[in-house]
Amino acid sequence: MKVVISGFYGLGNTGDEAILESILDNLRNEIDEVDITVFSFSPEKTAKRHNVRSVYRGWRRENKQKVQALKKADLLISGGGGLLQDTYPTKFLFGPLPYYLLIVFLAKLCGAKVMFFSQGIGPVNTTWGKILMKVFANMADFITVRDPFSKELLHKLGVNRPESVVTADIVFAFHQKEDSACLDSLPLKGGERLVAVSVRPWFGDTSYYGHIAQALDSLIESEGVTPVFVPMEGHYDVRASEKVRQQMKHRNQSLLLGPDFTPNQYLNFISACEMTIGLRLHCLIFSCLAGVPHIGISYDKKVESLLKRSGMWDYSFTLENLDPEKLADNAREVLRRQEELKEMIRENAAEMRSEAMKNIDLLKERFGQ
Repeated sequence: MKVVISGFYGLGNTGDEAILESILDNLRNEIDEVDITVFSFSPEKTAKRHNVRSVYRGWRRENKQKVQALKKADLLISGGGGLLQDTYPTKFLFGPLPYYLLIVFLAKLCGAKVMFFSQGIGPVNTTWGKILMKVFANMADFITVRDPFSKELLHKLGVNRPESVVTADIVFAFHQKEDSACLDSLPLKGGERLVAVSVRPWFGDTSYYGHIAQALDSLIESEGVTPVFVPMEGHYDVRASEKVRQQMKHRNQSLLLGPDFTPNQYLNFISACEMTIGLRLHCLIFSCLAGVPHIGISYDKKVESLLKRSGMWDYSFTLENLDPEKLADNAREVLRRQEELKEMIRENAAEMRSEAMKNIDLLKERFGQ
């Protein structure tokens, strides 16, 4: 079976790289003699790291190679992740939404089947974005989405021709391998109460940096924890983490991981923590996989949806309603109930792992040879 995978790969986003690794590992485990090409912004790096063929994903070059790959392909996998959205500026042919839908159109012209795979849909708010979705997303042969909100939004946008099935984010089927690189990089003495912290820039909203800083200071004073910032998207998250640390009274009692670790290395680090506080969706998914209690700060429906499925929504916040004192109080409660919450999270994560594997099962059922 010949497969092309299209997504936000080769740009250093840990969540998207975890998605790609999960897709590749599970395709290779479940489908004999699968032949894979990945569209990536760093094709040489992607090819070397994952032992796949890789083509530059942008329109500036290698368009002939894209067409050749799609002509040979039995299936285009579009996803997973939040590809189909217009949060970022969407022009006539530029922006994430037009790009991914034009790849779908190109695949259909080349005779390949198309599966939207474990996708989170939306938001799609612009008139042009809605038109693009209605015209091109209906060209897909089959769709799996990672949460019920995404399925509901597809129907609202008029994407009804392909069948859509709710599964779970494919990263819940991630294959963890032992690797202590993150822990080894930190100046730890042993016995620290590690708390993973994930922050990100969000359209100029910096008010929450101070709220998180205040809550972390309170936890350092009352619980003796060591916050460790986990930059899930390279220098963007490093800068956001530094801005939080600058507002902390006890910044010297916090640490910052480097930005170049692999998804598997970050997952192994989070597995060693007592708790996670964070915005990044896949940092919270890693926490679920590791059975680590987590408090999410939701800037998007996808984060809220995950937290409800993991069982941690009652401790969590929306970005606009983040209260530093309540965050610190909730974190103390989570630390106190840690063992009980771990058991609940592991049960919920096992269910979501089973649902994540449905993405592969349904692919085999619909497109297997």
